[in-house]
This record gives sequence, C-alpha cells and structure tokens, in this order.
Amino acid sequence: MEEKDYKHYDAENIQILEGLEAVRKRPGMYIGTTGPAGLHHLVWEIVDNSIDEALAGFASHIEVEILPGDIISVTDDGRGMPVDIHPKTGKSAVETIFTVLHAGGKFDGSSYKVSGGLHGVGASVVNALSEWLEVIVSRNGKKYKQRFERGKVKYDLKESGTSHHTGSQVIFKADPIMFTETTVYNYETLRQRIQQLAFLNKGIKLTLRDKRNEEVIEHVYFYEGGIKEYVEFLNAGKKLIEPKIIYCEGLKENIQVEVALQYNDTYTALVYSFTNNIHTHEGGTHEEGFRLALTRCIKNYATNNNLLKKDEEINNEDVREGLVAIVSIKHPNPQFEGQTKTKLGNTEVRAIVSQLLGETLDRYFLENPNDAKAIIDKCLLASRARIAARKAREATRRKSPLDNLSFASKLADCRCKDPSKSEMYIVEGDSAGGSAKSGRDSEYQAILPLRGKVLNVQKVRLERALSNNEILSMIQAIGTGIGEEFDITKARYHKIVIMTDADVDGEHICILLLTFFFRFMPELIEKGYIYVAKPPLYKAQFGKAVCYAYSDEELEAFKKKYPDRKPDVQRYKGLGEMDPEQLWETTMDPALRTLVQVHLEDATIASQTFEMLMGEDVDPRKVFIQENAHYANNLDI
Repeated sequence: MEEKDYKHYDAENIQILEGLEAVRKRPGMYIGTTGPAGLHHLVWEIVDNSIDEALAGFASHIEVEILPGDIISVTDDGRGMPVDIHPKTGKSAVETIFTVLHAGGKFDGSSYKVSGGLHGVGASVVNALSEWLEVIVSRNGKKYKQRFERGKVKYDLKESGTSHHTGSQVIFKADPIMFTETTVYNYETLRQRIQQLAFLNKGIKLTLRDKRNEEVIEHVYFYEGGIKEYVEFLNAGKKLIEPKIIYCEGLKENIQVEVALQYNDTYTALVYSFTNNIHTHEGGTHEEGFRLALTRCIKNYATNNNLLKKDEEINNEDVREGLVAIVSIKHPNPQFEGQTKTKLGNTEVRAIVSQLLGETLDRYFLENPNDAKAIIDKCLLASRARIAARKAREATRRKSPLDNLSFASKLADCRCKDPSKSEMYIVEGDSAGGSAKSGRDSEYQAILPLRGKVLNVQKVRLERALSNNEILSMIQAIGTGIGEEFDITKARYHKIVIMTDADVDGEHICILLLTFFFRFMPELIEKGYIYVAKPPLYKAQFGKAVCYAYSDEELEAFKKKYPDRKPDVQRYKGLGEMDPEQLWETTMDPALRTLVQVHLEDATIASQTFEMLMGEDVDPRKVFIQENAHYANNLDI
C-alpha cells in the first residue's frame, strides 16, 4: 500500500468541487443529517419556496403529495419559476435555481419581502440529494419541463404543452445512496408541519395527500385566523382563565409582528416562536421582547390597581404559568445564531416586539378589567407556589448527595468522580435494584432504585413535585438542582439510564420519568444525557446455545435454527427475575446492552404529546387511545 506524503501541500492539493458535488460530499453541512430528519427536510425546502410565493401574494394553494415509491410532489399556483435565460449563467433561470448554490429570488430584496428555507440554497440542495428531480412550470400560457439526475441535467428546459394557469411543480425521489438509513416518509411528521405552516400563514390553503396505498389519505388545512386559531388549537379542552385570545399584529421597520396568547389553568407554559416560518427552538430577540412586554404590562396593571399585597411580587416565571403563546415575525433580513437557525439574533426586533405587544396588552387590560384581574390572580398563585418551591428546594441542596442518610441508603454510587464516564441507572423496584447493584461495574455505574410509580408531574406545580421522595432522590443524585437553580455543569452523571420492566407497568414508569425530565430538567434531554435501557423479552436456550431475544421476531429467528427441536423459552416479566449475571450481560454491559438515547426533535410536538397523554384533560387521551389501539400488542392483561 502506497504511503501518502502528508508534508507535500501546494496548489494541486486544493480540491475544487464543481457544481453540486460539495453537497453530495458533505450533505450534513446543508441539511444537518442524512437520517429521517434530513429526508423530511428536503420536503420543507421545496415547500418553503412555495410558501414564499404565497407570502408575496402570488399563490394561495400548495399541494404536497407522497406518491408510490416515496416520491414527493410539491405544487403551487404561483407565478411559475422564470424560464428565460439568466444573464450570468447563460442557462435558463429554472436550471440556475436547481444547479447553482445561493441562486434564487430571495437575495435582491424585490422578488420576495421575506423568505424561509436556506435562503436560496434549498432547491439546489434537494436536487443534489435526489436520485432524480423534475420541474414543471406553467407560465406565459405554456408548460415547461426539465429533469435532473443526482444534480446533473438530464435534458434542458423544454416546452411540453400549453397551460391555462400558472404555477410550479417539483417532483423528486430522495437518493438512497445519500439517505442510507431510510427513504420512507412519515406521514404524521409531514402532516404536523403542514398544519403548523397553515397556522403561521393565515389565508393560505395547504393540502397533504398520501397516495402510496390504495386508500388515499388527505388532510387540508386553511386558517383565516392564523396564529389565533393555533392558540385555540393548543388550548383545546383546557379550562381557560380568560375567554378571549389576546392578539397583536403590527408592522414596523418592515418587520411584521404577530403575537397571540391566552391563559389556561394548567401549570405549564407553551410559548413557541417563529421567524419567517422557521421554528426558533432556542428563542431569541423576538421572544425576549415578548417576555419583557408581558411581564412589564402585568406588573404595571397589578401595581396601578392595587392588586398586590405587601411583599408580593410577580416575575418572569410567574407570568408564564398556564400561558399559551405564539410569537411569529416576518423579517426581510433575519440573522440566526448558529447554522441550525434555532435562535434569532437581530437586536432591533426586541424593542419592536416589546413596543407593539405592550401597546396591545395595555389596551386589552383597560378594556377587559375582569380578564386582567383573572390573569393577575393566576400569576399571584404562581408567585406563591414559586416561593413555596424555593423553600422546598432547600431540601435538595447538599454538598454531596450522601450527606442525607436516608438518601444514602437508596443510592449505590460509583467510585468514578468524572461525570463524563459515570452512569446512573434508575431502576424500578428494590428487587431489580438488588440485582443491578450486584451485577453492575461499581467503578462507573451507580444504581438508584425507585419504589412504586413516580408522581405524574404534568398535573402538579414544582413545590408538589418536591414533596415526593422518589423525585427528591433523583434530584439529589443528579446534582444539577432544579428550577431557577438548575445548572447543567453540576450533573454528576452524563448517562442517566431509565431501566424498567418490559411490561405495561414498566412502560408507564418510564413515561412518568420522561415526563419529569421533560417538564423540570429538559436540558438533560437536550444534552443527550437521558437513555432508556431495553431489557430482553425472552431467554431461549437449547443445550449450550443461549439467545436473549428483544422481540418476537428475534425469538422466532432463534427457533428456526432448530426446526426439529423445541428450545426452552423463558418470558421475562420483570428485571427482578434475572440474576445479576444475566442483568449485566443483557442490559448493563456496554459491549452487549441496547440503550436508546432520548432526543428532543420538536419541543412543540413533545409538549402537546405530554399534555395529551399525561395532563388533566381526559378526552384527548381517550381519542388517542381509540385511534391507536390497533397498534397495541403484548399487553400484560
């Protein structure tokens, strides 16, 4: 094998990637991942272009179809992409859009006032990562067509007939060479985002159609009320503090601002912010302006109307309890922090949102004094609970978790003091806890057994959660503190593994624990510290051959190896049935175990799901169970 000369470095070592080769060479730079999220991202890049056309006032209906073979078609009734020759490239404008990075109508500031997507990168990136892509344009009474294969022109743009309407259609098939994990689209993932886009862009009709099977599935979304209907949707079934949705809309310095908010009687806040339809998961200056105005207006009204008792105060945290709000801005030149576009950085936006919302809130409170008082009362209840929670949190402050003798008897800590190498298993029950303690590697694995089912924290405030011994034990063991004192750098373990029985009760306990982490320690999930262990369902043995099967399919595969004989099969009902050696081999040995890392892909959807499954309102949960009951199997009943 020829050895490379790494010391030789001159002009000939500089590689120039022509056209879209760079995208195929490093797809993660452009779509984040080539996993399922990246696959669906292709759809959004094309849909975003049609949304931009609609926002500019030229399109009113966008149709997204999943065709047999997981081919995507996106059609709009806009002006149709330009088909004339581009002066710089010497090629048609359509070919330029789909083969040149950073080419599009979004840069000159005249074609589109605002735009989402990857600012002109989108169409060409989708083309580069598709096995093939076709563009059909209806414009000037004619129909035009062009095809590309893996980013390269198959044939030039050509006339393909006449047309009595205008618009664009993009049809593409994701390249399995690039998307090795999957090229199959999840209908529900597409549906949720399409509905969200309809909420964020009032008056635009969006249709999603799945034609992969004989029975076509279709959803049509159209919201005249826009984000007001979004808040109404998020608050469905909840008891409201004030009956009206507070709505603010305004334009200042070419920045369009829309805010809708309403309070319910729950203890959680759902505040979602968007810039040019992009969900800014990490917030930014528009959210900061929203919080400033909301806190300022509520405090001022409470003070001016003598609604606060002596020593009472309302802060940012108090005004969020039970709040559902959408903050959506359209900005001609948004500046996002980081490549992922999850935080808005434009400094001027903070003051603009704060001023526009402040004026709306002040006017609303003056015109609706009963609603204003109900909101103030809700905030005061949250304030009193916050003070009670602060006192309760003092019980969780320890220089070392082992300072508390009752807690020390629960936690079997590891010897390693390096958090990046340390793991903590949260184990269901003392029996499994005993096996885990005996079977673990005590150098880096800690065991925390829990008794019974953890409190469902979706239905309670923080101070109530802190009165629960099992939750206190977890907080003390993890070491980060909780609430306003939370500090991720103090985490004592960078792997926190939920290990429960492989039955219905075990799944329920797992969900209760995930609810706790999502509600009060979401940073642990965002950092990737939370895992779920997957214990085997069966132990199958024939002679000296042993198989731990994690599914019925694995068990059947083992049985097929011995068609003329019947292996001895044991169904594990609980972790406590395993001896320490078996537990180590199947669930705790890093070389053999199966751990599922918990990710937070979309906080909006996660919040709605937790509220539906674990919240006070029963009806949405009942509907979910009825719609999904046919998927359930292996129930221990």
